Amino acid sequence: MNDPITLNGISLTAPTVRRQEEILTPQALDFVKALHKATATRRQELLQQRQTRRTQISNGADPSFLTETAHIREDTSWKVAPTAPGLEDRRVEITGPVDRKMTINALNSGAKVWLADMEDSSTPSWANVINGQLNLRDALDHKIDFTSPEGKDYKVQGSTLTDLPTIVVRPRGWHLPEKHMLVDNTPIAGGIVDFGLYFFHNAQRLISQGRGPYFYLPKIENHLEARLWNDIFILAQDLLGIPQGTIRATVLIETITAAFEMEEILYELRDHAAGLNAGRWDYIFSVIKNFRTRGPRFVLPDRNLVTMTAPFMRAYTEQLVRACHRRGAHAIGGMAAFIPNRKDAAVNDVAMEKVRADKTREANDGFDGSWVAHPDLVPVAMEVFDGVLGDRPNQLERTREDVVPNDKALLDIAATPGIITEAGIRSNIEVGIRYIESWLRGNGAAAINNLMEDAATAEISRSQIWQWIHASAVTDEGEIITHQWVEHLVDEEFSALDRFEGDRFDDARELFEEVACGEHFPTFLTVPAYARFLHESQELAAA
Repeated sequence: MNDPITLNGISLTAPTVRRQEEILTPQALDFVKALHKATATRRQELLQQRQTRRTQISNGADPSFLTETAHIREDTSWKVAPTAPGLEDRRVEITGPVDRKMTINALNSGAKVWLADMEDSSTPSWANVINGQLNLRDALDHKIDFTSPEGKDYKVQGSTLTDLPTIVVRPRGWHLPEKHMLVDNTPIAGGIVDFGLYFFHNAQRLISQGRGPYFYLPKIENHLEARLWNDIFILAQDLLGIPQGTIRATVLIETITAAFEMEEILYELRDHAAGLNAGRWDYIFSVIKNFRTRGPRFVLPDRNLVTMTAPFMRAYTEQLVRACHRRGAHAIGGMAAFIPNRKDAAVNDVAMEKVRADKTREANDGFDGSWVAHPDLVPVAMEVFDGVLGDRPNQLERTREDVVPNDKALLDIAATPGIITEAGIRSNIEVGIRYIESWLRGNGAAAINNLMEDAATAEISRSQIWQWIHASAVTDEGEIITHQWVEHLVDEEFSALDRFEGDRFDDARELFEEVACGEHFPTFLTVPAYARFLHESQELAAA
């Protein structure tokens, strides 16, 4: 292990990654340190407020629309900033981590936007953090290529940035620190590191090529957290002499508390706001997390039965479209996570029809675009949105005034149809353990059973198990879900896994049992995972 080094007041504790000096320049470190010092105290205060709010909810206080911000919702005069270059048409967005191969595949996908993900589909090993920044910069400099171990060459097909999907970077959420970058022995927020390094190195590169520095903001729980991001944007633009309002941000509405503050979140970011996204998987996880001890009213059925047609999910998405279009912001739909299997046409046909139906519902509801996880899904989603939008870049004119904001509808969890089955429990166990194993090896996007699983779907899997145990939920066959029974099912599912040299399944099982079966409920599984996830030798190997 390398000894820590200190550069420009930042202690770097990780082994050196090849080419990291191109990213960790003295000027870039000064920039990141300035952002950290200006915001560290407020970030900690906001994280504490999250815990206080969760305690209130667990004690019976249902969220509702805020009375103190009613004047913002009732004022019809304000709008967000005009649409920025490259964000006018977002009908299909592809998501994926910023490793070299995925970067090239995303840029060649034919989508309108690429969500370059440094969050839920990316394990934040030091090698991944640095290489992700290098890959993005190399892509903007038109110097990126990749050769697979099998000898296959990958190159970006477009000749200019405007020929390619518009890049929108998703930094880590406020809860994740970057343990390898310290100021006064305090870790810098992972989101500050991701945002700061990308913005410092690439803002001017993007502007000079007809685009801008655009971001997706994850895990926001209220409008005060959006205000903190807005203040960071103002400071970052001032420090680099970039005109205010150049940054654009799309906020993922993926927490139940944020769903009650959608217009307020847009208002706080209004000079930098581009839209809101219906982050469906994290949203379901947030519902389970916040109401996990509140009894049968909040117990959901098998994960695969919680669809976007459930009443509480319909209320969430329709109110999101209304909030966005009232304020001139884009509404972006949820993820199609299916991974095509080119060896099984029957499976593909069924899955593609589900994808088509999902995207058709979103387009007809007024969404301006939607997400897919795989390039093969781009044509399907594109065809659906083309059919609704035609030559229009979006449908902002559909203000959805027919939708009436309804705080009770957002919490109508009990109306969700479906059952809990032993197969659903087993699926959650398998997905949870297999995903955590992949994450611990540095891969945060794992194809499991023809679905692209990321941290959000793993969170649903483990949190459902925890809630079902503590609620003594009953399966469709009358079996009470107990800790002992789940442990028995874990034994069986674990013994059926295909092991391989160097796997992390033993660690993954231990961590899964901690976050799914323990007495206490960790707020995010990635927090204890990050505390243990990679040995230094593995980080060096990844580099």
